[in-house]
Amino acid sequence: MTANENHHPAVQPRRIRFSYPVAALDRHFVAGDLVMSHMIAHLSAVFPEGEDFFIRSVRRYADQITDPDLKDQVKGFIGQEMTHGREHRALNERLHEMGYPTRRIDRLVARRQAAVERRFSPLTCLAITAALEHFTAVFAETLLSDERAQALLGTTEVRSMLLWHAIEESEHRSVAFDVYRAVGGDETRRIRTMRIIRFTFPLAVVVNTIISLFADRASYHPVRLVRSFAALRHSPFLTRAVFRRLGEYLRPGFHPDDQDNAALLEHWEAELFGEQGALVDHLH
Repeated sequence: MTANENHHPAVQPRRIRFSYPVAALDRHFVAGDLVMSHMIAHLSAVFPEGEDFFIRSVRRYADQITDPDLKDQVKGFIGQEMTHGREHRALNERLHEMGYPTRRIDRLVARRQAAVERRFSPLTCLAITAALEHFTAVFAETLLSDERAQALLGTTEVRSMLLWHAIEESEHRSVAFDVYRAVGGDETRRIRTMRIIRFTFPLAVVVNTIISLFADRASYHPVRLVRSFAALRHSPFLTRAVFRRLGEYLRPGFHPDDQDNAALLEHWEAELFGEQGALVDHLH
């Protein structure tokens, strides 16, 4: 039996809230790093509209799903993504107050995705969702499995929120993919879509991070800026292993569950939401 033939565990949305009181975050909240702080702020700004796009893409096909297990997975996926959007909106407002252009990016993403939905078929939008879900799952599991990645976020509320988000992205990483397959999505469209996404998505992150940096006076200290860009070479999110995992999506016959994440999820479920879990007090 292959990994993608296994019965999936339930995808359950967690009723959770985070808060970002004034002065609780340093201006450059990712270990004081200039570039990484702007990059994470940009990604957070993308998430609310991005999650809404994912939900719409999957929900369009919900009535065509006949497998009861997958139907439950879809409900859990939608619930988790709705909560992600809400919590990132709260964080983005705090980041806006700190000087990051999160509102502008939110509006830009909304316009871009409206254009995508006008131009492309619902099945292609679902293929885009499945491709981007692979990106988020790979980066989520990198955060959960690499202590260097966790250390970048220190002990702030942002760290707590991103760890929770990472768990849930890893839990539902195969849902959009499985819906795409269940409604007749073929390998050609799936792989072709990822070939485009793996170029356009990183490019958008780089360009918008640079634009964001222009508005930060700290960016005009050349030594600090150069050191921050140089540090990207050692980022746990930009290793060969990460790029290799991202590239696996292009292999015919690929499935997200080819890489087992059960032990990783079990560890973090206990760490954050077990009896003495670090985020139990955040649950409602």
